[in-house]
Amino acid sequence: MSDKPTIVLVHGFWGGAAHWANVIVELNKRGYHKIRAVENPLTSLADDAERTRKMLRQVDGPVVLVGHSYGGAVITEAGDLPDVKALVYIAAFAPDAGESPGQISEEKPPAAFENIAPDSDGYLWDKPEKYRESFAQDLGEDEALVMAVTQKAPVGSTFGDTVTAAAWRNKPVWYQVSTQDRMIHPDNERRMAKRMNPRRIVELDASHASLASQPQAVADLIEEAARETAE
Repeated sequence: MSDKPTIVLVHGFWGGAAHWANVIVELNKRGYHKIRAVENPLTSLADDAERTRKMLRQVDGPVVLVGHSYGGAVITEAGDLPDVKALVYIAAFAPDAGESPGQISEEKPPAAFENIAPDSDGYLWDKPEKYRESFAQDLGEDEALVMAVTQKAPVGSTFGDTVTAAAWRNKPVWYQVSTQDRMIHPDNERRMAKRMNPRRIVELDASHASLASQPQAVADLIEEAARETAE
């Protein structure tokens, strides 16, 4: 494919755009040089979706929009722009209209649910001393430590923000399930994936941080979406 689409990457809670580092390097090696990574404020779903839309509007040509974790809710809300040709969910929330990530988590709580704690300012944190076991148990201690220390905490109310319209109802979808996920229950991931009728569901023996621990496999799925939706 000579004219590759732009890949736009959207992070989730307890991380930032740099969580995509290993995937960015892998995609670049494969000739995908038009890559953008949104840095969301994590202040509300509306704010994060608008930040993502602004990034999308800066891009000329087709886009493959990729979301990790809560970033899946963001791409669900923001992915209805016409240049978005595919949605790729990486161990991600994929709410329908009227659903929130918090509601989905409460239906089937993940293993590390109790490791999330609010501070006195209303931000939610993945307890730093529990971060590796919660989020990234398949990463080395040093890499997980940096993630824990640099985590970006969302405003707590964001977890309850509901999607207004689900872009996955009108866009081709790919989904990666992390079978060892402790932040989103793997069965929730499977349920959300199946109801979207995706082109492909890939299950990886990975933590929630599959984008860091298995970047080649994640890049494979993104590349498949890019190839199948090429104009």
